[in-house]
Amino acid sequence: MENIYDVLIIGGGPAGLSAGLYASRGKLKTLILEKEKNGGQIVITHQVDNYPGSVESASGPSLTARMVQQAKSFGCEIEKGEVTSFDFADKIKVVNTASKTYKARTVIIATGENPRKMGCPGETKLIGKGVSYCATCDADFFEDFEVFVIGGGDSAIEEAIYLTKFARKVTIVHRRQGFRCTMTALEKAKENPKIEFLLDTVVEEVKGDGILESIVFKNKITGEITEYFADEEDGTFGCFVFIGSVPQTEVFKDVIECDESGYFTAGESTETNVEGVFVAGDCRKKEVRQVVTATGDGCTAAVMAERYISRSF
Repeated sequence: MENIYDVLIIGGGPAGLSAGLYASRGKLKTLILEKEKNGGQIVITHQVDNYPGSVESASGPSLTARMVQQAKSFGCEIEKGEVTSFDFADKIKVVNTASKTYKARTVIIATGENPRKMGCPGETKLIGKGVSYCATCDADFFEDFEVFVIGGGDSAIEEAIYLTKFARKVTIVHRRQGFRCTMTALEKAKENPKIEFLLDTVVEEVKGDGILESIVFKNKITGEITEYFADEEDGTFGCFVFIGSVPQTEVFKDVIECDESGYFTAGESTETNVEGVFVAGDCRKKEVRQVVTATGDGCTAAVMAERYISRSF
């Protein structure tokens, strides 16, 4: 007998795991395909304080482990695999990896996004140890510390202003004089006594033995190299990077409608332009990207997939 899943979920982050939980709990035969580690971006988050119900602080990996266990407890299957090709043209959807072909009545794409990295030495090693891509997630870890914000768009300026609620000093580092943000946001930042600007400057390297201890800057005009060291009493500081994000939608964008930035344009219903295909989480065009919004999407997508199956099969 041919093995056909009711729901095939591509991506094992909070959105995918939430969809897996709701679908399998609804007695649907469900599979999650994850190409790397379950949990998506939260697996590199040292501590998660803002997920409802987590009375005690949880690390990203521990919260992921609980999500995985909960989904599996209702029969959700989880396999490793990266989608290489697919066919969504027929009622039964086909998804291929390098080693296997899967068939399903519905597909939920929950592939997420990745923050655009600076690409400098030391960055990857110090993610979650001083280098962050989410002020909402990590700002309170730097209360009364100094922080640097890398970027010149709306996100960078708005997050810099937000960080002043926690940090004693915020320095915005931008590669040019001009900014891509709104003038209103920029003026608000300039008026904030905690914010300073370091312009025509890029990050050459971040350094530290297990925690961020120094950052190397290069002035693009003069070529001068300078190195900032953490205050001796603090021992560390924050480096928040806001230079854009990259949605993980490349494989699907010729079939599933996306906006100019590559995000799926499905609305709150999570339904796409292809019947039986839904999207959830940070790969969807939306205003706020947090664990809680991703899990909400996962729930919605699973419920909508169940409704689609009920009326179509």
